[in-house]
Parts: sequence; structure tokens; C-alpha cells
Amino acid sequence: MNLDGTVALVTGGAKRVGRAIVLELARAGCNVAVHFRDSRAEAEQLTTEIGRIGRRAVTVNGDLCDTSSWSAIISQTIDGLDRLDVLVNNASAFLTGQPDSIDAFDHKRWETVYRVNLVAPAALSHHARPYLQAHGGGKIVNLCDISAERPWPDHLAYCTSKAALIALTKGLARAMAPSIQVNGVAPGIAVFPDTFSTALRRKLTGQVPLGREGTPREVARLVRFLVEAGDYLTGQVIPIDGGRSLI
Repeated sequence: MNLDGTVALVTGGAKRVGRAIVLELARAGCNVAVHFRDSRAEAEQLTTEIGRIGRRAVTVNGDLCDTSSWSAIISQTIDGLDRLDVLVNNASAFLTGQPDSIDAFDHKRWETVYRVNLVAPAALSHHARPYLQAHGGGKIVNLCDISAERPWPDHLAYCTSKAALIALTKGLARAMAPSIQVNGVAPGIAVFPDTFSTALRRKLTGQVPLGREGTPREVARLVRFLVEAGDYLTGQVIPIDGGRSLI
């Protein structure tokens, strides 16, 4: 796909990996809708930075736990940038504080994680579909996680929601073919959660064959590849984990 002048919507685009994806797609030629929930200042600063690149950008606000926000996020994108060619489902809920374990099971917390990590990507894909098809086809990229294959006992809701997102990615690829390609990216360590201690970070990095954590930019470049050059790829979930999933 030639990205010059196309429009991409990136959920959770104001910070961390989402921010890197927004900037990478803008550098590739996309005008970008930067979705955020609470990070308004960061989203607005990012749109200014995109303007300096020479691309258009708008901020799009919405709580992905709120069912009414799903169609509204797509509508805000169309109202602000006139079209939609690329949807990147990057926003994610990761529970911190008490363990997200079976012993600490809380159905309300599980429902929040699944609504953000699974149901919202499905709903956004549904609402985006006619706009993605309007100019001959589009791309959807879902941010998955290598933990879907090897779930962490203390983060069960997160890991199982990402496993379900992989299944959704493959199902949507079949349902939306041939006009829309749907793929996933499964990072290992891209950005550590702020709550992870130095000791835990060292331990996890020590388990990576390449001996280091990844970077948001590396994840963003893979997303760009799928959007820009992945015209004969669909239903694929590509790990970007320094070889961690091999162990």
C-alpha cells in the first residue's frame, strides 16, 4: 500500500509504543488520528510534532470500556481526516496492583481487560470496515503479545485476552478478505511497565536470546512493514521478541 496521503487511526496512540507507531506511520506518509483516553496533553503535543513532519493529525478521545465510544472513535476520525485506510488496535489494559491470578479472580477486572483488549478491537474493526473498503482496501494491525502462547499465572486476564485477540486476528483476516488485510504483531519486551522493579527487568531481559529489551521504534517499524509492504500477508501474527518465544 502506498501510504502517501492515507489515514491511520492508532488507538492508545499518545504514549509508549502507540506514540512510536503514530510517528512511524506519519513518516511513511500517513495522516494520523491519535486516540487517547486520559492523555490529552500528550496526544495534542504529538499532533503538533506530526505537523512538523508535514502530515495532518487529529486527536480522538474515547474510553474503550464504553461501548458508545467505539463508533464515535471512527466517526471522529472520519470527521477530522475525511477517510480511513489503516486501523492499528494498539491500546491495551494490563492490570497492576493485586495479582491478576486465579486466586485473586475478580470478574469486573476481567471484563474490563477483555472489553479493552478484545471486544473493542472487534467493534472498531466492524465500524471501520466500510471506510477501509471505500478506497480499494485497507489494513488492520492488532498489537498482540507473546504471552498469549505462554501465559503468566499472575496476569491471566491479560494473557488470555491477547490469545483471544490472536484468534480474532485470524478470524477477521478470513472474514474481511480480499479487500482488507488483518495481521498482528506480538512484542516481547518493548517497554517495561512502570511497576516492574530493576531486579525483575534484569531477570526478564536475561531470558531474551538477543540479550536486551526491544524498543517501541522496533515494534513500530514492524507495524509499518505490515501496512506498507504486507499486501500479500493476512492472518499472520509476527513475534518481535528477541527470540524469547523460542525458549
